[in-house]
Amino acid sequence: MGLGIGDRLPNFSVEDQNGDQRSSESVQGRWLVLFFYPKDDTPGCTAEACSFRDNSSNFAALNAEIWGVSGDDAVSHRRFAERHTLSFPLLCDRNNALRRQMGVPKALGMLPGRVTYVVDPTGVIRHTFSNLLDGPAHVREAERVLKELQS
Repeated sequence: MGLGIGDRLPNFSVEDQNGDQRSSESVQGRWLVLFFYPKDDTPGCTAEACSFRDNSSNFAALNAEIWGVSGDDAVSHRRFAERHTLSFPLLCDRNNALRRQMGVPKALGMLPGRVTYVVDPTGVIRHTFSNLLDGPAHVREAERVLKELQS
């Protein structure tokens, strides 16, 4: 069973596309939108990441950081980020360890799932959203929930 609303974000430290360590502790005091996606440079994942990019100023205004996560390595993430001018970290989830720790389900029993978590400044998961086929819906949903929770 995956982590859900009311659960605490687990402690983790994962390298991003630039070799920087990103940890759950480093976002304490800020909102975090943590989105798990299947694979760099696939059509749905590109649409999702570019939608987060295009709406990044809205998330910044809501004091929220955006972090993407997939099992791709740093080289793939760097190419993906450079090709699409992504301004947020892409975490290299080697062996899908963080995906398993969070309990992100597989889609159709075999594909890495697409799940977004909205985490509050104290590290509590306040919302989850799962939709494999509509990546940009994750952006709309995360922004809607952040506005609702902060009003």
